[in-house]
Amino acid sequence: MVILKTRMKVGPKGQVVIPKEIRDEKKICPGDEVFVELSDKGILIEKPKRDVVADFERIAKYGKSIDKVDSDKDYAEMMKQRWDKLKLK
Repeated sequence: MVILKTRMKVGPKGQVVIPKEIRDEKKICPGDEVFVELSDKGILIEKPKRDVVADFERIAKYGKSIDKVDSDKDYAEMMKQRWDKLKLK
């Protein structure tokens, strides 16, 4: 079943723009990786499934770390301060 079919021109470097409607539907953003598959039926462009474990590991490794807290009371106070900052914005 074909949902969308459109004619595109191939650019001088062999590039083809994925139509906005398809990018929006499949949530393809700049910098995302896609698979390009050639079969006897044609060419398939597919967005790989998200690897949430890899995403979490990347965030844990490179993301902004939170302050260490020694007790539940300290944690509750830190969260209250963050909430108060958000309410001021």
